[in-house]
Amino acid sequence: MSERSQTVPVPEGEYFESSRFTGLSFLLGLIAAVALALCVLGAFVNPRQLSYSWLFAFAFFFTLCAGCFFWTIVHHATDAEWSVVVRRQLENIAALLVVLALLFVPILLLRHHLYSWMDIPPGAEASLDSKRAYLNWSFFLLRAVLFLGFFAFASLALRRLSVRQDQDGNPRFTIGMRKVAFISLPMFALCLTFGAFDWLMSLNYHWFSTMFGVYIFAGAAGSSMSLLVLVITALRQAG
Repeated sequence: MSERSQTVPVPEGEYFESSRFTGLSFLLGLIAAVALALCVLGAFVNPRQLSYSWLFAFAFFFTLCAGCFFWTIVHHATDAEWSVVVRRQLENIAALLVVLALLFVPILLLRHHLYSWMDIPPGAEASLDSKRAYLNWSFFLLRAVLFLGFFAFASLALRRLSVRQDQDGNPRFTIGMRKVAFISLPMFALCLTFGAFDWLMSLNYHWFSTMFGVYIFAGAAGSSMSLLVLVITALRQAG
């Protein structure tokens, strides 16, 4: 049986010199500003195309951040030690779920260009009427708020506790993060699965798959680990 690690004094913090990336940050900010301007223009020129492009981009980055959040809560739930050295980067990426919650607003505004079932009146199609209890605007909005609210709150809570523990090394923060992780595991499964149903699968309300949520989860777990490798490699090369 492996021995458990012993409590050791908190070492001096290592500070990342972000000033060396000032030029890159400015360049990326400029690109983001230009991209945002083009999106606003696209909303007037071809709102339907913009809707699908925005949803695709949202789903791409959401799965990356959700995957990092998954690895973070698994780390705490299993009391893993191997991932301590990379956990902060997982927490940083997962914390971007707050930003993604705000970036979901355009999808709500452009919903009629994405989800045809929202414009079909009751009684017009029998296959849709059988799903009305689930596929309706009010319930769709409520689920989106709950799903994104959970991801944003839980990811920020874990990062906040982790940063506070770095300051004094108090083990009570470990217990707190573990409690959050235990609650988050089933919530993660439900929110990611039904979020995939709502935002992606309901694009074609005739089609359904009980494995679609698992498919999205597998992609999130794999792609987020690949992203972690790229981030860690870049940070290591940067010194």
